[in-house]
Amino acid sequence: MKLIVAVVQDKDSNRLSDALVDHKYQATKLASTGGFLKAGNTTFMIGTENENVQDVLSIIKDNCKSREQLVAPISPMGGNADSYVPYPVEVQVGGATVFVLPVEEFEKF
Repeated sequence: MKLIVAVVQDKDSNRLSDALVDHKYQATKLASTGGFLKAGNTTFMIGTENENVQDVLSIIKDNCKSREQLVAPISPMGGNADSYVPYPVEVQVGGATVFVLPVEEFEKF
């Protein structure tokens, strides 16, 4: 058995959740916050059998697309302002960061 932990952008969360339900996979959704952009995202925890891991990864890949987004950089607080860029910059956001972990034991009560 494996535990798949997928961190996805909030914009992709509902689409991924619906796709997992359509394919009969159960998941727990947690609200989380990214460190780089300090933006909201959703962390999915999905327990599944080893033979289903590639199917779940395909569902995640199909429903979590990366995109370009303009963001206003956060000004440095007490840091070095020499490299601070005061205008919005384009960064790539979205997609998914996925961890696949072994599960030694699983209980459901």
